[in-house]
Amino acid sequence: MPVLAAERGTREELESIQARRLSALLAEILPLNRFYIRKLAEAGVEPEDLRTPADLQRLPFTSKAELLADQEENPPYGNVHTYPMHRYTRLHQTSGTSSRPLRWLDTPESWKWCLENWREIYEIVGLRPDDRLFFAFSFGPFLGFWSAFDAAARLGYFCFPAGGTSSVARLRAILDIRASVVLCTPTYAMHLAEVAAAERLDLAGCAVRALIVAGEPGGSIPATRQRIEQAWRARVFDHHGMTEIGPTAVECPENPGGLHVLESEYIVDIVHPQTGLAVTPGQVGELVLTSLGRAGSPLLRYRSGDLARADPNRCPCGRPNLRLDGGILGRADDMICVRGNNVFPSALEAVIRCFPEVAEYRVEVDASSTLPELRVEIEPTAPELANGIAERVERAIRNELLFRAEVRVALPGSLPRYEFKAKRVTRKDA
Repeated sequence: MPVLAAERGTREELESIQARRLSALLAEILPLNRFYIRKLAEAGVEPEDLRTPADLQRLPFTSKAELLADQEENPPYGNVHTYPMHRYTRLHQTSGTSSRPLRWLDTPESWKWCLENWREIYEIVGLRPDDRLFFAFSFGPFLGFWSAFDAAARLGYFCFPAGGTSSVARLRAILDIRASVVLCTPTYAMHLAEVAAAERLDLAGCAVRALIVAGEPGGSIPATRQRIEQAWRARVFDHHGMTEIGPTAVECPENPGGLHVLESEYIVDIVHPQTGLAVTPGQVGELVLTSLGRAGSPLLRYRSGDLARADPNRCPCGRPNLRLDGGILGRADDMICVRGNNVFPSALEAVIRCFPEVAEYRVEVDASSTLPELRVEIEPTAPELANGIAERVERAIRNELLFRAEVRVALPGSLPRYEFKAKRVTRKDA
């Protein structure tokens, strides 16, 4: 379970907790977990060689591609589970946005660990006993929705599961039940604000005081979070987690625009995406995570694919936990290369969201010719705002990101809206 007493302790105390938790985890899984028994043998590493978090550097990374291949070779769940199948009571799976969905099993004990992580997240955010939580998403097979809801319900909070209802119905329910905390993706928070304006619903005057957002980088993109906070008159708290790794990080009230990793539950590395070597604090790299309490389905040195940078400064909140400055910056495999310029979709979003008259946008990377082109479609909030907006967005992209993109104006209401992870970038290959 999360060691909440370490939250305001010293870095040394936190690392001592990690070493203790790692030792207990390895003692639990290595006699039984075929996936990691094989990986250690292939790396020539004995269990007794892994005594401290630093010793994990001797292990090779675990990748999502490796887990998918394991599930294909050993259907349907692979060999990464530690116990016999009758011990497992929950099955979740990833969204499959970039590959096949990854199935993930949990025992009651591992599931309880996920819920305890959410308890710490709620504590850091500062939930109050009288808060009313509104879960504004359809409950699919993804772990995050279920673990956040189940944890809140077990903690005794008023919870409203809004799956299977329309955006208008959800907004009316938020107003009617006087919900004070909304959980959703950043994109959907903006969409709900858009629908509220069209339906003449007083979103700014509702009881919502906080939104906990996840699923995409928008929660830590200044222009995106500013737009959400202005529309809702509420504070945005960013969060990070993955189905296969669990709930990992959350923003503290004292220092917006970053994420504290729950380091009593995870050992963290940030590595260069190509070399796999550790980067220095302040440099961007790929987030690598070892879960310390999910023994039923453990992951050691898991390459998350998410890009982040460690904040070299101590957070004013006083927590010793690693802080990811700017939150999750993007996906390592989402980089767009246009005429020698490398840019992540989150950087484009940061520019486009500075224009309040842009309701939604879509990006096409056209690599069908020798020199790739970037095209951006922007949808104005109203027809009368279309005049000149394409030129201004195009100029802002050129000034901020140092390359030219072709910007076109789409008809109001014509671009897709998203409840879960937005899919705004498409690629046209040769």
